[in-house]
Amino acid sequence: MEVIGPDKQVAWHTLGAVLRTQRDRLPLGLAAHLGSQLPLIVRGLYYDQWEPEKKPDKTRSVDEFLGKIGEKLENIRPVNAQDASRECSTAYRANSTAVRAKKCVMRCPRRLG
Repeated sequence: MEVIGPDKQVAWHTLGAVLRTQRDRLPLGLAAHLGSQLPLIVRGLYYDQWEPEKKPDKTRSVDEFLGKIGEKLENIRPVNAQDASRECSTAYRANSTAVRAKKCVMRCPRRLG
């Protein structure tokens, strides 16, 4: 996550913001499956503040999606939400199977996936 910088706390907060924003857009089954595939330490970050009884977020525009990430990044030093999304997606793709990554990326707004 070179774009985010070397600060581990900022990187951790950024990863959580992106993962939770994406998780909230997925159907329950896919969200739970994705969570089960994450490393244990990241899994806690992913499930933090999850309300599985809520319907998936229907955000379709890139600006709305990035706005939701940006809201979650307000309490740290300035981080560009688009850069954060790209960095986390790149890391996810590099560490997951092609099928699993494709299912999740397909749920992203078009210009991000």
